[in-house]
Parts: sequence; C-alpha cells; structure tokens
Amino acid sequence: MNSLQKTLRFSSTTWLIIYACAISASDLDPKAISIKLPEQINWVANPSGSETAVLVGDPSKPGLYVVLNKWKAHHNSKPHSHPNDRYITVISGTWWVGSGTDYNPDGLKAVPPGSFVTHYGNEIHYDGAKEGDVILQIVGIGPATSSPATSK
Repeated sequence: MNSLQKTLRFSSTTWLIIYACAISASDLDPKAISIKLPEQINWVANPSGSETAVLVGDPSKPGLYVVLNKWKAHHNSKPHSHPNDRYITVISGTWWVGSGTDYNPDGLKAVPPGSFVTHYGNEIHYDGAKEGDVILQIVGIGPATSSPATSK
C-alpha cells in the first residue's frame, strides 16, 4: 500500500468516525437533555455596559433563574443591592468587586476565573470589569431587581 492509499484510508476512517459521532449526538432524546452551543446563546446588551443571556427561568418573575452576564472592559456598576442572594461563578476574565455605599473603583478586589462568590440579599456592592471582558454565571431566585444605594 503506497502513502497516498494510506492517507486516503486514514482520511476516510476519520470522516467515518466523525459522522458516527454526529449521528449518535443527534439521537439524544430532547425530553432527557437540552444543549445550547455558544453560538446559540442569545446575548442582550444592557445600558450599563454589560450583556445578559438568560439560560433558565425568567429573572423578572418569581422562581429560579440562571443567567450569563458579560461585563465589557472598563464598565462597572455603581453601589446597589438585590433583595435575594445571588450565586456567581466567574467563567472567564477577572471580575472586580467592591462593597459599601461609597463607590471606590481603586479599591476593587480582583476575583479570578473559576471563583465562586455570593452576593447576599439587601447588602450593598458594586462590580465590573477593568482591562478585559468578564463572563459570569449568576444563579438566583427572582424577581431579580436591583436598588441603587444612597451614600452615607
């Protein structure tokens, strides 16, 4: 067998394996599992310099919700609070967080990817991104409202 035949046989085998994997993945029962690939996630821009993608639930209504939040570089929130606890995982980028009513962007604490943070209900905090974009997964119980803090 010459090298061209070996290459063609290897290429054919590789494509057959890829095709078989694609067929088996397409056989998933949609009642048992749902998959959203990154390009299927619908990001919505917010005036605050962030984008949000709702994965589960409806943050504006009572009940469990899961959202992705993307802070664009050089955007931060001002001091605010939420009525319920929120559970946040940093997916990518470095997230910057602060607490208290006095907004101090120079005092923000860096939170690296893979970190888990809890924002406790009715406690004042602010957060955002510095040099690069940040993606967070936020889990909470809605409605997910926000109230601006007043300075002391």
